[in-house]
Amino acid sequence: MLSLTAIALFFLLLITGAPVAIALGLGSALSLWWFDMRLAVVAQRIVNALDSTTLLAVPMFIFAAALFNAAGLTAQLFDFIRMVIGRIRGGLGYVTVLTHLVFSGISGAALADIGALGRIQIDMMREQGYTDRFSTGICMAAATLGPIFPPSIPLVIFAMAAEISPVKVLIAGIVPSLIIAAFLMGMVWWIGRREGLPRDTITVTRGEFSRRLWFSMPALLAPFVLIGGILLGWFGETEAAAVTVIYALVVGRFFYRALGWRGFVEAIRETVRSTAGVMFIVGAAALFAWVLTIDQVPTKAAELLLSLSRDPWMLLVIVNVLLLVVGMIMETIAAILILAPIIVPALAAAGVDPVHLAVVVVLNLMIGLLTPPVGMSLYMVSSVAGMPVAQVIRAALPWVTCLLLSLVAVTFLPAASTWLPNLMLQR
Repeated sequence: MLSLTAIALFFLLLITGAPVAIALGLGSALSLWWFDMRLAVVAQRIVNALDSTTLLAVPMFIFAAALFNAAGLTAQLFDFIRMVIGRIRGGLGYVTVLTHLVFSGISGAALADIGALGRIQIDMMREQGYTDRFSTGICMAAATLGPIFPPSIPLVIFAMAAEISPVKVLIAGIVPSLIIAAFLMGMVWWIGRREGLPRDTITVTRGEFSRRLWFSMPALLAPFVLIGGILLGWFGETEAAAVTVIYALVVGRFFYRALGWRGFVEAIRETVRSTAGVMFIVGAAALFAWVLTIDQVPTKAAELLLSLSRDPWMLLVIVNVLLLVVGMIMETIAAILILAPIIVPALAAAGVDPVHLAVVVVLNLMIGLLTPPVGMSLYMVSSVAGMPVAQVIRAALPWVTCLLLSLVAVTFLPAASTWLPNLMLQR
């Protein structure tokens, strides 16, 4: 009854318009109070959830992305990739995908990518004659690469919740992110041929190309520094986050010479705001998950899944459908913290590698960012592009189909997620 009360209060608070974190935390606390349990446990469970070495990586990755953005790295990166491939038909669509792929090696979050790159990309495509439907759609779809390619904040959260190696999970996102990028660029090619997308008007001289390459080099090298250090065993996920912050400070201050005191302070403020939101959700979701654990809901749910089927492929299909629905109504981190302890034991018992499952879960929830009613990418792009949300939702529909195809590929090709971490870590 305790867990049912918490679930009922959670949905009741959501219906009244409460934020997801408030609904999770307040619903759990009220259910504990109703059943005469000590309310001191609320603070204890939240503090215990946040007392994690793995979670230290989250604010540092956010800080590094804010520093790079303050240094003007995003504009340099976008202009260089424009020079390389922008002049082919639909070139700015390809540029958007590749820019997000490179920048995701810095930010680790979809909304951070949209915030840093969205306005630049959409304004440029409008100038070149692209429709708003195409420009907003590709911007939202390409942002899903951020939480898959390392450093990925959702993958770090999943590793913590599922109690598996964060390093393996981060490495597991590399090949799937390339698969997703290939699907997105295939979609750009198809739309380009069907609708006759324009070619970029940028002119390239040898001197200008060399100058842009030089200024873009720190951005292009950042993912290699991060991933290379992890693969070589020089540092783990938390140390990698610290190294990324130092790299961003050095590059912004001494290479670009654009990171001043004001930009540094603003980056700290942005980090504090974003981190506070993430940690609030983590704490509230951990409390809610603990309330469910009291009534053994994770164990019963795992038994229910295994009673439906013990075939790993069928279980993956069931979990995909479940997560696609959950992604429409629940915030990503909260969904991971609540569902990971439920689905990981059941699917692991059926033979599904938890590292593979981590990528499947996060990709599912990223698709949820493009679907109403809670899809945050829809609202953020609506704000960036100055378009009504209804138009943004229509723009997202073909790209959701494209992402679903990439989800099928990632789900039924587990080696795409497990091959690289097993090879590099020799496990």
